Amino acid sequence: MSQDYSDIIHLPHHVSETRPHMSMRDRAAQFSPFAALTGYDAAVKETARLTDQRAELDEEMKQNLSERLNLIQENLAAAPVVEITYFVPDERKEGGAYNTVTGAVKKVDAFQRHVVLTDGTDIPIDEIIEISGAVFRSLDDSFV
Repeated sequence: MSQDYSDIIHLPHHVSETRPHMSMRDRAAQFSPFAALTGYDAAVKETARLTDQRAELDEEMKQNLSERLNLIQENLAAAPVVEITYFVPDERKEGGAYNTVTGAVKKVDAFQRHVVLTDGTDIPIDEIIEISGAVFRSLDDSFV
């Protein structure tokens, strides 16, 4: 039972008098996937995103950082270039990430507990876990 549609194949294409012509793009959009749960994909990705836990520094490490900050403060006129690794808490979930920046130190604010680099980077002292740089060569040699 095959039909050859010979009775309708040459008829003109129907054009609606009440509805405007739909573009191919709009017609295709009718068949695009439907997300029944708006935001579900974003929630799944957020849950799967990994964060680091903040490391707890022992007294020796805190003392070492304190000495390094003091040495930086003593040499501020020379704008010492240092590399600082610090913890950045995550805004959405527990934990965060460690960030490492390199730059010249502009100011060590012991009262506000921040280190400010010449490029404007503001680092909370309580989040710093490591500071390195040429200014610490004499300090590093004494630990060897």
